[in-house]
Amino acid sequence: METSPSPGVPTFVREDAAFESCGVRCAAWVYRPAGAVAGPGAGARPAVVMAHGFGGDRRTRLPAFAERFAAAGYVVVLFDYRTFGDSDGRPRRLLRIRRQHDDWRSAVAFARSLPGVDADRVVLWGTSLSGGHVLRVGAQDGRVAAVVAQVPHVDGLSSALALRPTLSLALGVRAFADLALAAVGRGPHYVPSIGAPGSGAVLQSPDALPGWNRMAEQSPEHVPVAGVVAARVSLAMPFYSPGRAVRGLRCPVLVQVATDDVVTPPGASRKVAGRIRDVRVLEYSGGHFDPYVPPLFEHVAADQVAFLAEKVPVAVS
Repeated sequence: METSPSPGVPTFVREDAAFESCGVRCAAWVYRPAGAVAGPGAGARPAVVMAHGFGGDRRTRLPAFAERFAAAGYVVVLFDYRTFGDSDGRPRRLLRIRRQHDDWRSAVAFARSLPGVDADRVVLWGTSLSGGHVLRVGAQDGRVAAVVAQVPHVDGLSSALALRPTLSLALGVRAFADLALAAVGRGPHYVPSIGAPGSGAVLQSPDALPGWNRMAEQSPEHVPVAGVVAARVSLAMPFYSPGRAVRGLRCPVLVQVATDDVVTPPGASRKVAGRIRDVRVLEYSGGHFDPYVPPLFEHVAADQVAFLAEKVPVAVS
């Protein structure tokens, strides 16, 4: 168990937890506001469920957001997908979109089962790839109270077109090699998830590696890992467009767009947001990785807390 590092009275308590997704253990942290009682007769609080984007794990900068929500009175469940971070599952770092959707649904069910959580006031928070996941899963789950989508992946084709054709071809070749190895019970064949231009990484915009390094530098619990993913995901990403599902959303949605984002193009996010019935779109000057770190982090996180305070207020009897 850990408490917030702020001087004086702690604002939250964090506990290690886990839940099962399709029979595999997913690691999680549960944050509770300081003084919140988790037991019979406790006032039920809204909860925020969170996970990282492409190839990320919960330790890299996401605790900074979770702490803000917990300090504001929300219970938070921050989890790692199967095969990533502290969660179980093999082969490691195999990113399958449908499996991650299953992990999200399992995480939401876990959050709803927690003592002291109002099961009808669960919020989904996602960023980058998981920003698309929360739009898709939120549209399928009629009980979700709100969705926060930070620099979300909404249109696979627009993201793919942002890549140089030679990079797309090279990733495709390695993806088919990965599938060939899988067919004979070998592999996976890994590629870097984030790297410098020319590195062969899936994400290799000029700001990608510097942005990820800034996130890692400001993540005290970040454990350096081989920043790789199984190459086959490159074949799935261009066809993953969760923005097509947003008409099914029945809850308030916050979409946060970085105007200079070359990983998840802002034009696609604006277009998708226009199809959501109850949406607030906020735009920020910066690139894809800027919302995670100061100085932009302070603005982005404050807007998220304000949105939740309005749409899913903490009201404990």
